[in-house]
Amino acid sequence: MTITEAVRKFRLPNPSTPEDLEMRWRKVIAYGDRVLLPGGFYNGKGKPCWFAAVYEFLSDDHTCEGMIGLREVSDVEFMDEGHALKWAMEQ
Repeated sequence: MTITEAVRKFRLPNPSTPEDLEMRWRKVIAYGDRVLLPGGFYNGKGKPCWFAAVYEFLSDDHTCEGMIGLREVSDVEFMDEGHALKWAMEQ
């Protein structure tokens, strides 16, 4: 999935800040120079409803107000946020 497709499908902001992501989703994790997002969406009853997004800091400001850009989004959808987060950490 391209970044443009992911932005549309999951309504991901790009660029953004970690603070903005935290206001929209339950979990946002700073992981080194990246920000990981296991995000949920409704995909139908009994279907996988989690995705993973990896953002990277665009400057040396690694605070909650530092600008981040979308780097990668999972092609697969996950049954839970733990598997989505595992995918994001491996990227």
